[in-house]
Amino acid sequence: MKKIAFALVLGAALIVCLGGIPQMALAEGKKPPPPPPTPNDPPEPAQAVVMWTNHLDFLPGDPSVTTSFNAVNSGVGGGLSGLIIGSTTTGEDATGGGNKVVEKGLQVPPGFLISGVRVCYELSNPRSFISQIRLAQVQEPPATALVLLDDATDLTNAGPVCVDSEEVSIDPTLGAVRLSFRVNYGDVTDRIVLRAVGLNLLIDPNGPFQKIIEGLENHTHTYLTGKGKGHNNTQAETGPATIE
Repeated sequence: MKKIAFALVLGAALIVCLGGIPQMALAEGKKPPPPPPTPNDPPEPAQAVVMWTNHLDFLPGDPSVTTSFNAVNSGVGGGLSGLIIGSTTTGEDATGGGNKVVEKGLQVPPGFLISGVRVCYELSNPRSFISQIRLAQVQEPPATALVLLDDATDLTNAGPVCVDSEEVSIDPTLGAVRLSFRVNYGDVTDRIVLRAVGLNLLIDPNGPFQKIIEGLENHTHTYLTGKGKGHNNTQAETGPATIE
């Protein structure tokens, strides 16, 4: 079975898909190209890849939440820098009601679906932690945002650690997507440090990249061997493209 490695950005994806070199018919005595899959072979499951986002541009959801950055020492664990999240109140409710969160808008390359979120963090104390990962998509007209991922798992591992959210399938072409982390504080002296935040992405099966891949998998062409003289002036045909 051929394996497809997913590109993370539009330019890289086109290079991978279009730049894959078709496997030529090999000379006698060398290993031939692998046979195509039979109709009875089960399809390989799609594999998500991570596209890392800018974890430093989350905004506080209300005045009780604070964000800061120190490139020298975050003050948590080994001190590696990151977005430092604090709170002036305990609990997970905002001072004006609703959730106590940090939030940002997302940018996703065309041709991909969001299948989840990966967050890498460290806690100064497990009593203060991320209590929810949420993805919401702005509707048309832009008066509401539909919650499509609402993972309420308490991330109480002091870390440093990276965690994947529950799986989801979101088409970002249908509306802008917002990512928010709800935070719960047991003490106002505690800090949560975001070290990295990524999106798990899958190629959209109805998108342009999938059509390019399908076209390459079935593409062959004829070429001349040798320099066009004598017995070397023969035709051969390539096998289908090998995309890994």
